[in-house]
Amino acid sequence: MSDPEPCRMKHTEDPEEQRDLMEESEELSEVKEEPHVKPGGKPLSRSKTKQTFLKKRDKKSFTCTQCGKSFTTNFSLQIHMRIHTGEKPFSCTQCGKSFTTNFSLQIHMRIHTGEKPFSCTQCGKSFTTNFSLQIHMRIHTGEKPFSCTQCGKSFTCKTSLNIHMRVHTGEKPHVCHQCGKSFGNSSHLNVHMRIHTGEKPFSCTQCGKSFTTNFSLQIHMRIHTGEKPFSCTQCGKSFTTNFHTVTRDSII
Repeated sequence: MSDPEPCRMKHTEDPEEQRDLMEESEELSEVKEEPHVKPGGKPLSRSKTKQTFLKKRDKKSFTCTQCGKSFTTNFSLQIHMRIHTGEKPFSCTQCGKSFTTNFSLQIHMRIHTGEKPFSCTQCGKSFTTNFSLQIHMRIHTGEKPFSCTQCGKSFTCKTSLNIHMRVHTGEKPHVCHQCGKSFGNSSHLNVHMRIHTGEKPFSCTQCGKSFTTNFSLQIHMRIHTGEKPFSCTQCGKSFTTNFHTVTRDSII
């Protein structure tokens, strides 16, 4: 099984966990914008203001009786409780999908409006949330903070690590309802389903032949370009795919 693709918002970590990260970011940004000033004194530095905020936050802890997770306010705890109760009072007027918070609904609405207010300063790519932008920035910085305890391979986001772990555990939670074949990644299942539907969305611009995956199309294009990147170590003959060199070497 191949490892998952870089994180995208729709495949990222648990929505509630994302919300917690976003809320924390918003809280800290509010602290930066409104520094505490003592009468007759100088404004505290941003770092000191942040430390003061975090200390106060630690003193006020509201804990969930269901899972033990703690929150800074009772309001946040009540929002969290919807995970356990299943309550989703905010619904999208476009598609009917429901959410636990109005904030999550507003983020979702950007799918329908096409709004992407967060742009990468490195490549210009835009995103619907600042969270997605921060994950994307790791492509440029090379940061991969989530490492596999089994093989040491690192990833840009936790979701990619969780999917990768299925290589070691053998877990394949995505099952084809047509033939029962299982997959560790939902994207692999989606590609597999094209066998049953006959869908071939990738077409060659040279001859019109269609393929189920872009990878297969790229391999096919070598027929037209003449590219043969794989060479036999025994005789030097070149091939369009590695399959031919492996087969030839095994025969020899």
